[in-house]
Amino acid sequence: MIRPATRRHLRFAAALLACAAFASACSSNDEEPYVEKPVEELYNNAVNAASTGNFRRAARLFDEVERQHPYSVWATRAQLQAAHAHYQSNKYDDAIVALDRFIQLNPSNRDVAYAYYLKALCHYEQITDVARDARMTELALQSLQEVVRRFPDTAFARDARVKIDLTYDHLAGKEMEIARFYLQRGQWLAAINRFRTVVDKYQTTSHVPEALHRLVEAYMSLGLVDEARRSAAALGHNYPGSEWYRDSFALVGTGELPKDENPGIVSRTLNALNPLNLF
Repeated sequence: MIRPATRRHLRFAAALLACAAFASACSSNDEEPYVEKPVEELYNNAVNAASTGNFRRAARLFDEVERQHPYSVWATRAQLQAAHAHYQSNKYDDAIVALDRFIQLNPSNRDVAYAYYLKALCHYEQITDVARDARMTELALQSLQEVVRRFPDTAFARDARVKIDLTYDHLAGKEMEIARFYLQRGQWLAAINRFRTVVDKYQTTSHVPEALHRLVEAYMSLGLVDEARRSAAALGHNYPGSEWYRDSFALVGTGELPKDENPGIVSRTLNALNPLNLF
């Protein structure tokens, strides 16, 4: 007859075995089983997986190349290919870790420019709408600027410059959203500070005309007519055909704020702007 204590021990042991079996099954689904293979075979299998769109498997196989053959010439290629596979499967954090490692281990590699560029893309692809935190946008901007600084004459730098302009526009849009929030609640000074940031820091973005017009609104609300007129004059000088200038001209001329105006973002993108000297 089995004692109660023995039964408890048996049940506990059975539970441990079940958990181990479950963990083993999960591991077999998530990880490539270790089977030592020639480096060419591993690398080709990884390339084939990537070519069929199975980037998660490709990343595991490229990692396996480095794990099994760390001192081969294939290992360095596999590091970068694994990062690219992570990027393609939207595993941006894993890609960034792999790219940082590649850059640290291979600073003079001929593909290091691409590694920096791909890292910038990992940040850039995670930029969300202006209502979210701008931290990722700032990281994208820093990474893109690093590509331009380190590799100015490459195709990567040319594309990075285009994305930098779009990133600046996104950051300006974030400032505009906050500034409109303050403006709608009558917090004029806070709104003015935000609109001035757009005008002073993001002069090449599509948000500047509206920012100047909103400055006119805020200054008029505070009774600062001369400041409002200077902002309207800068708007007219730099954007004479803008709908925002027409609104500002009417506002300064009548001394009244427009009623029931929808403070929307200007949708069209403008050409390069001249420097603005408001004060």
